[in-house]
Amino acid sequence: MAAKIRKGDKVVVLSGREKGRTGEVFEVRPDENRALVRGINLVKRHQKQTQAQEGGIISKESPIHLSNIAIVGKDGKPTRVGFKIHADGKKVRIAKRSGAEIDG
Repeated sequence: MAAKIRKGDKVVVLSGREKGRTGEVFEVRPDENRALVRGINLVKRHQKQTQAQEGGIISKESPIHLSNIAIVGKDGKPTRVGFKIHADGKKVRIAKRSGAEIDG
């Protein structure tokens, strides 16, 4: 099945302690139905010191389930995603709220 949420999409969190916050998806894990959103669902992790990285307690993003995020439409409100097939056979994502194309 085609991905409804992809890397680079601007999304809003629908439920949980981060409800209402927005961010950009920088990684999608389709096998787990989860995504990593920049600045959302931050957790503290202990990092061992290496040559490349400093040790200590760092904050990093934790995966969030795809059902708990929605794409932000042109009007700034969350929208569901549908698909439309053009006459030339190209499949594009559309916003259910407005009917506008998400990607060309």
